[in-house]
Amino acid sequence: MNYNFDEIIDRKGTDAVKLERCKALFGTEDVLPLWVADMDFRTPDFILDTIRKRLDHPILGYSVPPEGFNDAFVKWVRDHHRWPVSASQVGFVPGIVPALSFAVQCFSEPGDEVMIQPPVYYPFFNVIRNNNRVVVTNPLREAGGKFAMDFDDLESKITEKTRLFILCNPHNPGGKVWTPETLRRLDEICTRRNILVVSDEVHADMVLNGYRHTPYATVSDTAAKGSVTFMAPTKVFNMPGIVSSSYIIPDGALRARFAHFLEAAEMNTGNLFAYLTTVACYEQGEEWRVAMLEYVQGNIRYVIDYLAGHLPQIRPMEPEASFLLWLDCSALGMDTDTLHRFFALKAGLGLNKGTVFGEGGEYHLRLNVACPRAVLVRAMQQLSAAVAEL
Repeated sequence: MNYNFDEIIDRKGTDAVKLERCKALFGTEDVLPLWVADMDFRTPDFILDTIRKRLDHPILGYSVPPEGFNDAFVKWVRDHHRWPVSASQVGFVPGIVPALSFAVQCFSEPGDEVMIQPPVYYPFFNVIRNNNRVVVTNPLREAGGKFAMDFDDLESKITEKTRLFILCNPHNPGGKVWTPETLRRLDEICTRRNILVVSDEVHADMVLNGYRHTPYATVSDTAAKGSVTFMAPTKVFNMPGIVSSSYIIPDGALRARFAHFLEAAEMNTGNLFAYLTTVACYEQGEEWRVAMLEYVQGNIRYVIDYLAGHLPQIRPMEPEASFLLWLDCSALGMDTDTLHRFFALKAGLGLNKGTVFGEGGEYHLRLNVACPRAVLVRAMQQLSAAVAEL
């Protein structure tokens, strides 16, 4: 099928976060909103058709997962990530960020330390601090234009109170696809120091050409026994407003503990649209996913080439996964707050401020390129005009 990713869709009047919060974040509503990590592409028809079909029935009552719900996810994981999990090892969880919070609550106590690797997806900080745990940072370093883990720093930061390590795999905002070698080194340290790894793998299905996602739990038996993994169809198939995610926990004792936590919190079920659309994604979504990623990769190449040719002061980190570009704007000579305001008020572009991702985010912005190409062309033209006036 031919999919029209060039279609420009007006999202006004839909309560879209990326529009409704512009005034608060950027001081103006007159920006191209290129920040929140959802797509401005039409949600695939197989999802919308599934919802429409269910709405043909006049009762939206309590529902159980449809037959084959877990099986569809298990098959997807086996086919796409070479991970032979079983249906008994997986379960539903209502959203990736809530799942991270549940894991922090379930597997640690107030006052315990949880390690993360900034600059990283900012809710990682929230799920630790809001649950009265202590954030310990193991900052990523840049090597060859990509992020790399600093294992010496990691080991030096571990104490007797370090309980969890939250991994972003693939990484957000850098788009790094962690290699098996890197993940094995992480596993060796965390196993030796008895630290549970909680792996956020929501971007796993958006790995770009030439790269392959490696689930953390697949690199060794110890990684499988000492980890909790979260995945979801909502990011890759552009339905984040329908909250649906899954956990994979190979170790029986850990799985029972987490399942009991979810049951006790009454957070182990979803709504009927979450169930139905998830099955539709995993059974019908491959062709759309491949086409979307091809278009996104073209958008990434367009922005990288444009910046190199017209705005070399802005240095993008080329992603290996997802639709996010991490922009080093230090050569513009502005502090991060000034930079953020300049992009919004002078260039008319709403991007994520780098410092919300923690240490290493200074002088950086995050750009979402999952939009029609024409929007990016306009964005680059506006940015060029603004920089020319400096």
